[in-house]
This record gives sequence, C-alpha cells and structure tokens, in this order.
Amino acid sequence: MRRLCNRGGFIKPLLIVAVLAFAAYAGLQFAMPQYRYSAFKSDVVDITRVGLGNAQKVKEEVYESAQTYKIPIEEEDIVITKKTNTMRVQTSWTVTVDILGLYQKTLNFTIDVEE
Repeated sequence: MRRLCNRGGFIKPLLIVAVLAFAAYAGLQFAMPQYRYSAFKSDVVDITRVGLGNAQKVKEEVYESAQTYKIPIEEEDIVITKKTNTMRVQTSWTVTVDILGLYQKTLNFTIDVEE
C-alpha cells in the first residue's frame, strides 16, 4: 500500500486536482450561457417557422421560451417584423460570468432569425 506522504509528497497531486477542479468549474460557467443561447436560438427558429401567421403569438411563445432557459429579456425586448412571406425575430441580451470574484467577463448574445 502506498503511503500518502511518499518521496514526491502529496502537495503536487493535491495541487493538480485543485487546478483541474477550478478549470472544470470555469469551463462550466462559460458553457452554460452558450448552451442556453444555442438552445434558445433553435427554439426561436422553430417558433418562427410554425407561427408565420400571428406576430403577437410568436412574440409570446419566444418570451415563454426565453423564460424556460432563464434568459434575461423582457417581452418588450423582442422585435417582430412581419413581411409578406417571412417573419423576422430579433432580440439581444448580456450575461456576466463571474468566476469566484476573480474574473468577470460580459458575454453579449444576439438573435436575428428570419424564416
């Protein structure tokens, strides 16, 4: 059985595990807003394709989808432009990623879908 306090010591493996855990945490903090953006954009494309007739209904469904993904937008932030054969949905928001108070990054997301 190996002892915890061998020649190499136990600080180095402990430090490596701590660095890997911090990297995984930081990666997850940046990945979640990107995932929400991608999933929300996919939903907006689907909603726009199906709801070509009624702009108000499309706006309400897009807002509900945003609430599902916890995206910080209001219904007034969603702009619907109806053309002859297409409908355009535009919205944008910002999310600030904070990693343990050591690093902060503001991410800007924009959706501009025309179907």
